[in-house]
Amino acid sequence: MRKSVIFIVVVVLVALYASLFVVQEGERGIVLRFGKVLRDDENKPQVYTPGLHFKIPFFESVKMLDARIQTMDNQADRFVTNEKKDLIVDSYLKWRISDFSRYYLATGGGDVSQAEVLLKRKFSDRLRSEIGRLEVKDIVTDSRGQLMSDVRDQLNNGTAEDGETAATTEADDAIASVAKRVERETSGQELQINPNSMAALGIQVIDVRVKQINLPAEVSDAIYQRMRAERSAVAMRLRSQGYEEAEKLRATADYEVTRTLAEAERQARITRGEGDAEAAKLFANAFSQDPDFYAFIRSLRAYENSFKSNKDVLVLSPDSDFFRFMKSPEKTIAP
Repeated sequence: MRKSVIFIVVVVLVALYASLFVVQEGERGIVLRFGKVLRDDENKPQVYTPGLHFKIPFFESVKMLDARIQTMDNQADRFVTNEKKDLIVDSYLKWRISDFSRYYLATGGGDVSQAEVLLKRKFSDRLRSEIGRLEVKDIVTDSRGQLMSDVRDQLNNGTAEDGETAATTEADDAIASVAKRVERETSGQELQINPNSMAALGIQVIDVRVKQINLPAEVSDAIYQRMRAERSAVAMRLRSQGYEEAEKLRATADYEVTRTLAEAERQARITRGEGDAEAAKLFANAFSQDPDFYAFIRSLRAYENSFKSNKDVLVLSPDSDFFRFMKSPEKTIAP
């Protein structure tokens, strides 16, 4: 008896434990019964908010959906502007689930990868269309913020049915097809939202951002080569101007040196001439006082210069006046 009670209590506890489930904050729960989604009176899947809930144990299971904002990174792709110029754009977007029941049906059981495939196709088409309307200067300046806002609004609200380009038709048709399937699985009534919008899949795009905009490698190389050529031309021009200024300065310096040397030489010659004149004047005044003594001094200097070397030979007549001071005094004195 005691064992039976313990067994019953254990079974009850296990059943109670299996019948309880907790939906965490940031999540939403959808209950499946025998693999089919529990629906409400409007034939929409029932969505359980965060908290403690009950389910039929062993017959029902719970599928959790992430209610937080999620980030989808897009691979950098090539886009063409209105000027027919190629750009490599790297972007990402933020999104979250706005209608959990619709999202669950549209993605085949809440498959995030399937949702991001549809979202990525739609986003790429809208971004390509918007970039195709703008020029490069508009994309890299303040107009980029408006571009991102327009893309986000078009993703959330859809696009006009009469103004679509061929590039967006495939993505729009895929989303519209999924939206129609969701409608058939719910009430069967006509959709009240644009089937070309992400709202048809129960998705809301929070933000769209461009991380980086680059030019293709071949265009970048050409631009770098042109910039290098322009900088080289500027450098050569500046270098030529520098050489020209250097030659002017060198010529001016050479002129100043030559002029200074010439002026110094002229002044030196004038000073030297004045000195020689003053010396000659002094000699003249000195020797004019005794002409015989002056003649004697000059003869001594002439003798000194004439007989400096032993090899000097003079051929003169003994009666020459050159040797008059070398004769005995009595012979040099006139009677």
